[in-house]
Amino acid sequence: MTKTDQTPLAKPVSPREIPDAAIAMLDVEGTVVGWTHAAEQLVGYPAGEVVGRSAAHLLPPAEDAPSAAAFAQQCRAQDGWSGTVTVRHCDGHAIKMTLRISLLWGQDAGTRWLVSVTDIGTLSSGAPNGAVRESLLAHAPVGIAVYDPQLRCTWVNDVMERHDGTSPERRFGRRLRDSLPAVEAQALEVVMRQVLQSGTTMVHEYRAWSSTVRRREHAYSASFFCLQDADGTALAVCAMSVDVTGNQRARERLAILSEAGTRIGSTLEVMRTGQELADLAVPLLADHALVDLMEAVPFGVDPSAGTGKANDRPPVLRRAGVASIDRGVVKLPWVREEVIRPFPTSLFAAALRTGRSYLESVLDTHPGPWVIHDLTLAQRVRDSGVHSLMVVPIRARRCVLGLAVFGRSHESTPFQEDDLLLGEELVTRAALSLDNALQYARQRTAALTLQRDLLPHHVGGGAALDVASRYVPADMDHGVGGDWFDVIKLSGARVALVVGDVVGHGINAAATMGRLRTAVRTLADMELPPHELLTHLDDTVRRLSEEDADAPDQNPAAVGATCLYAVYDPVTRRCTMARAGHPPPAIIDPQGRITFPDMPAGAPLGLGLGLVPFESVELELPEGTLLALYTDGLVESRDDDIDVGLDRLGAVLAETSSSLEDLCSRVIESLPTQSPADDVTLLLARTRGLEPAQVASWELPNEPAAVHIARQAATRQLSGWGLERLVTTVELIVSELVTNAIRYGGGPIRLRLIQHQVLTCEVSDSNASHPRPRQPHIIDEQGRGLFLVAQLSRRWGCRTARDGKVVWAEQDLPSKAVAL
Repeated sequence: MTKTDQTPLAKPVSPREIPDAAIAMLDVEGTVVGWTHAAEQLVGYPAGEVVGRSAAHLLPPAEDAPSAAAFAQQCRAQDGWSGTVTVRHCDGHAIKMTLRISLLWGQDAGTRWLVSVTDIGTLSSGAPNGAVRESLLAHAPVGIAVYDPQLRCTWVNDVMERHDGTSPERRFGRRLRDSLPAVEAQALEVVMRQVLQSGTTMVHEYRAWSSTVRRREHAYSASFFCLQDADGTALAVCAMSVDVTGNQRARERLAILSEAGTRIGSTLEVMRTGQELADLAVPLLADHALVDLMEAVPFGVDPSAGTGKANDRPPVLRRAGVASIDRGVVKLPWVREEVIRPFPTSLFAAALRTGRSYLESVLDTHPGPWVIHDLTLAQRVRDSGVHSLMVVPIRARRCVLGLAVFGRSHESTPFQEDDLLLGEELVTRAALSLDNALQYARQRTAALTLQRDLLPHHVGGGAALDVASRYVPADMDHGVGGDWFDVIKLSGARVALVVGDVVGHGINAAATMGRLRTAVRTLADMELPPHELLTHLDDTVRRLSEEDADAPDQNPAAVGATCLYAVYDPVTRRCTMARAGHPPPAIIDPQGRITFPDMPAGAPLGLGLGLVPFESVELELPEGTLLALYTDGLVESRDDDIDVGLDRLGAVLAETSSSLEDLCSRVIESLPTQSPADDVTLLLARTRGLEPAQVASWELPNEPAAVHIARQAATRQLSGWGLERLVTTVELIVSELVTNAIRYGGGPIRLRLIQHQVLTCEVSDSNASHPRPRQPHIIDEQGRGLFLVAQLSRRWGCRTARDGKVVWAEQDLPSKAVAL
């Protein structure tokens, strides 16, 4: 068996051999007058044993078989016959065949029969010639013509006239160039000569204008067989052609739809999906394509589900896709991202209103129903050469999302109904991608809005730090993540810095982020050391995970997070920090040297690894030191190792002379891509130190006389700072705090006053137990100290110290007071 190859119709086609179809020619009496090499291979009889004998010789005897004359009369009455027969092989065994008998007419009004047979056992729909064979077997109209060795037509059937419009009278005695274009005729005659010389069977595809549908060029597949006489000499070449336009267009249609599956909806970006639809349609379907979306769609907002009424004003559209085979597309009347306002009576408005497609096979750009409102537009369309138009609404979930407009100018064939069906299928596939993108954009917008609302709108480091921050959400394909950051003012002018990252993306991650940020703020108010705060936060994350797992009708989401928590004290210029699986901070000293401190990594939050405790480290930071806290999205990428990201970050942060805002912007600009796969969070803080004159402290004896000493010391210091207006209040607060320290504390007592943005009064002792305020009754003689402190202060609290505790209270400074 000879190999075959498939060649696209649009390219020069090489002949192909098909040895499994056998052809024989019979005269009116059923005598074989022509035999093919394929027939010899099929039934085993050479031409010398068959030509000149009755075809009945090949059929096994059967009592109920009609006579040859009766069968010939039946075939003549029906212009042929097709069916299944049993043929006798030369070695005696029977072969079940599919048989087709066609009536041929000659120039002298004579008739011949052409018989084509195929072994049923060799049929395979997956064979290379399956399309042609299946057409033959399905009784498709087959055009048949027989040519002599000089390639002049001698016999023909009625179907050939329908294929190329040439009548039998004009065909007899002439060659193919009299009925087909010169190029096609020349190619076919080359194949026919090869068939005559080699005796093999070949197939070739060509195009011709049908006599019945002149507006469309048809594709035909012609099989050529060499008919031999009794001595094996080439007697004639037989051509059997089948109209495969439908098959060809179906293959092209499937190819376009297959392309749509891979090229449309590559991202979850609405405007890009619209452009992908336009790019696919040109030139596979149209010469020009426009995709207009409802103006709200690119912003993740569902358009109204109603189609509207005839007198309603059409919605405003935004052009999402433009494609054209013309390089001078800018000269055409359409520009991407422009705002479109369809005229109420135009077919565009009608398509939006009704949700139905419109086909204008022959577009009349003279003043008419669809352009009467804009003669300038009509002239521009006329100048562009568009002569055929399709308008297809983009629909999803009973909503019209926009319109797709397809036009032809260079392609002379106007759009037909099957083009509209293909356009609608393309738009339907694009609509699914657009709807997915719309739903994702809506969820992403909600998640981003939630996250932005939960993140601090303004961060300030008080007297301790200058701070700046940046947050860049992940790109559309990955979704908003759960990054968060915060700057929390603590007592004693101290400031807490926190950066965290919740596992996952989407609105659930954003909501979890908000819960954890609230938990961190609550724990920070308890003045816990960093490692203790992370321990409590780890418990919180694990409880959230357990609650989600117990919720009915809900798939438990993976809850986990990383976190870095740091506390900076401007009085001691020391920073204490701990981390839970989070990248370490970058520390840049005033000279621009960068380090990433070696600190225990800790386990990510929520993993249930409580046996591995978190650890705090304490560092002394000179004034002007830069702290950079960030999430892994800033330094990690698929293409580069994390060390590359850390080096890039350090190179930018080394420019210590820049402002923090400029540094933030430069770090973000240094990212490899401006559409990161993960959220990017950056928090920069430059340290300050309080001047010695802003802090005053005294060691007090643990005895009642200490109260008087403390009051006098506080009064003198306030007078020195020019805060005489606060003397009375501060004296009462100092008296109560020192009295409590003497009564309930132990060891030495220390009083410290700090003047920064507020006045802080601190009293420390060696007892680690925290005081608890209570509501005193009328007859109680004690228990009013902390109650009085709370009434006199803007806020107060207690924190654990290294050797005990510190009870503190804050006072607002007078409006004219200026910190030293």
